[in-house]
Amino acid sequence: TSCGIHSGLTNNTNIHNTTVELSRANYKVVQYLSESSTATYFFGLGGLKKSALIDHARVKMLSHADMIGKPRAIINETVEVKYSVKLFVTEVKVTVSAMVIEFDKEEK
Repeated sequence: TSCGIHSGLTNNTNIHNTTVELSRANYKVVQYLSESSTATYFFGLGGLKKSALIDHARVKMLSHADMIGKPRAIINETVEVKYSVKLFVTEVKVTVSAMVIEFDKEEK
């Protein structure tokens, strides 16, 4: 017998915020990114904390973003957490996903 619990976080867990204006059609979505990280706990012991799992998945995700030197930004970042429980073993899987947008070059 096992059970699972799934939750999603859509708030910004970063302490640094960048504001971009998306009210004009001056950008396009160029990529969808998603990466996961998991931890296994026996009798509640072992594995990483949820915040460390989120950080690990985010770092993996951003490594595929190809943003350096380009007018790009990450938007709509979502964190999903799934708990699977089987007797004395709990597995936590964190998935971080986001979209990469690229801004058009402004004409002078």
